[in-house]
Amino acid sequence: MNAYIHSTESFGAVDGPGVRFVIFFQGCPMRCQYCHNPDTWNMQGGDVRDAASLIEEYEHNRPFYKNGGITVTGGEPLLQIDFLLELFRLAKEKDIHTCIDTSGVTYHPGDSAYNRKLDELMTMTDLVMLDIKHMDPAAHKKLTGHDNEGILAFARYLDEKQIPIWIRHVVVPGVTDDEDALFRLGWFIGGLSHVKALDVLPYHVMGVAKYKELGIPYPLDGVKPATKEQAAHAKQIILNAYRQARQEQK
Repeated sequence: MNAYIHSTESFGAVDGPGVRFVIFFQGCPMRCQYCHNPDTWNMQGGDVRDAASLIEEYEHNRPFYKNGGITVTGGEPLLQIDFLLELFRLAKEKDIHTCIDTSGVTYHPGDSAYNRKLDELMTMTDLVMLDIKHMDPAAHKKLTGHDNEGILAFARYLDEKQIPIWIRHVVVPGVTDDEDALFRLGWFIGGLSHVKALDVLPYHVMGVAKYKELGIPYPLDGVKPATKEQAAHAKQIILNAYRQARQEQK
């Protein structure tokens, strides 16, 4: 089985625990205004790769991945779930730690055929890094082109499956830094039992050059990058709400 792969990174340090072999998948239904990989949107871009060749590429540098593993990202890797099933089967045969970096946008509770595949995939998944863009449904749709109902349902699904979750949230000044929404995010994840980490990341403009190269207008033109202090402030609001939610459950 083949997949459309944008690229690979041999020594990823921010894509899960340890040093990771990172596989960037082509294709994404989201159009996040701050996306820094617009070149991954098109499903048919990149290279056609088979699962065995990707595992071979991992094995070439295996000694460096002693405390790491494979992370699939994108784009949206769960768009190519049949390929992921094959890739993760091969990875587990070689005792490789597996991580999915996803927006959760492909999850729909009523899609039983897809969810049977997802159930199988989760038996071979060690970690999910879930991007939650915004807690307000209208603001989320404006920011990404999609609502967040299925994404939040996916977080609850992962929790029911007892999959370790790392939550990621990008702080965009004037867009995703609303204090009420940040509090609601913390309260929501406080209701999950398997959240292992929270990454609150400052918005940056390093992807702007790609938009110019592709001839795509940049949606957040004029929005300044977030500072580390703004990200730290947002994280504190989320954590305060998280702790309150956890306390209420005791």
